[in-house]
Amino acid sequence: MNRRDFLNGLMVGAAALVTSAALRPIRTFAQDAQTSSAQEASSILSIGYRTIDVKGRSARVFGVLQPDGTPGLTLDAGTEFDVGLVNAIDEPTLIHWHGLTPPWATDGVPDNPAALLTPSETRRYAFPVGTGGTHWMHAHTLQEQNLLAAPLIVRTADDKRRDEQEVVVLLHDFSFLPAEELLAKLKGNAVLGAMPMNHGSMQGMAGMQHMMSAGNGMSGMAMPGMAAMDLNDIDYDAYLANDRTFDDPEVVRVEKGGRVRLRIINGATATAFTIDTGRLSGELIAVDGQGVQPVAGTSFPVSMGQRLDILLSLPKDGGAFPILGLREGAVERTGIILASAGAAIRKIAVEGDAKGPVLGLDLEQRLRPISPLAARPADRRFELSLTGDMAAYNWAIDGADGLVVKRGERVEVAITNTSMMAHPMHLHGHHFQVIGINGIPVAGAVRDTVLLPAMASVILAFDADNPGHWPLHCHHLYHMATGMMAYVTYDGIG
Repeated sequence: MNRRDFLNGLMVGAAALVTSAALRPIRTFAQDAQTSSAQEASSILSIGYRTIDVKGRSARVFGVLQPDGTPGLTLDAGTEFDVGLVNAIDEPTLIHWHGLTPPWATDGVPDNPAALLTPSETRRYAFPVGTGGTHWMHAHTLQEQNLLAAPLIVRTADDKRRDEQEVVVLLHDFSFLPAEELLAKLKGNAVLGAMPMNHGSMQGMAGMQHMMSAGNGMSGMAMPGMAAMDLNDIDYDAYLANDRTFDDPEVVRVEKGGRVRLRIINGATATAFTIDTGRLSGELIAVDGQGVQPVAGTSFPVSMGQRLDILLSLPKDGGAFPILGLREGAVERTGIILASAGAAIRKIAVEGDAKGPVLGLDLEQRLRPISPLAARPADRRFELSLTGDMAAYNWAIDGADGLVVKRGERVEVAITNTSMMAHPMHLHGHHFQVIGINGIPVAGAVRDTVLLPAMASVILAFDADNPGHWPLHCHHLYHMATGMMAYVTYDGIG
């Protein structure tokens, strides 16, 4: 038994013990009744501790596990999301169901409106799960940095009928430092007037040309005298795919000549990636759990909070096929290896020979949805500007006051990124369609998270059909924590 198998065995055993202990009767009658109700739920998820191995060091991280140690959930479309959520860690927490559209009270953002889940507390969630898709669950606190996230896969009847193997890949960025210290360093360096850590700034005209070649048009260009574009504000200790680096990657056994459906989730807190399928040509068939007309290729960008479904056809003679996650603007990479029986598996370095692509909007401009929004004029339109800079490390959404809508309205939101850093913008409780990119109308993808590179603009449209006070925020954890968060509020919601 190797070190990883030993640690994973401890993790599963600990998860089972923690879940069992957390489900014992609790002190008060009200809590006892709540626990009993949660035990009757179709699924139990426990927020607990895990131990993983990163670069030869043990790391204690969070996890969201079923009683048998399986991370996250796989559910059937059209059924009920019926989950008893147990807090088995020693601090308050809460889970957001990213990609689902639950009632506002069950969305999972602390005090909006539900309180944090206290240690040993159990809470039951019940609402329609909706249509199929690749989604995920994560903390809406700094705990997200310490891997408090898991897949949330909703499979349709068609998914289950297809002759294909599903492979879920959850990407992360990892630091041995706590999130609070990372944030303090960012803010502390800003106070000192220094650029935080080694953030990979793109300097001068070379950077501008690179942005344009990345299919981003004018987005990201800096005119003389303007600040250079910033890509990464934290250099992490490791970049993970399903908790592992290429020092010890996950090897997924596949059939010769078979078909594989990759469900890629970018759960990183501050890192964008490009998925490189190498020798295997892929077909992108869904983004953020929503179907798109197939787009063929071997390189697919995915920013924080976004998801990709990619179909791969394996050659009849088999082989070993690395699936890479290339860090944006840097040489680091992570990923998994698909390998048929008997295939030779070569060592893959955690650093490549070239920097990963800078994410632009070229692919976004090409995406066409399977199920677009019904055509109708907008009843209400808002204009927002994303502002901030690395020097001060303060981020904001200007124009966000008064984002009030009425149920039944078609709403359009025009967002312009006036900062020199990209922002993946996520709207809770809804799916929107991208209908404009850099001033050009498009019949774009239906999503819940869209990337705005530096100096880019997009227009989103959604139907106001889920009353609440819904966050609209950057999915870069530290941008959100320092101000890039707003709310879409339904008229009459306090």
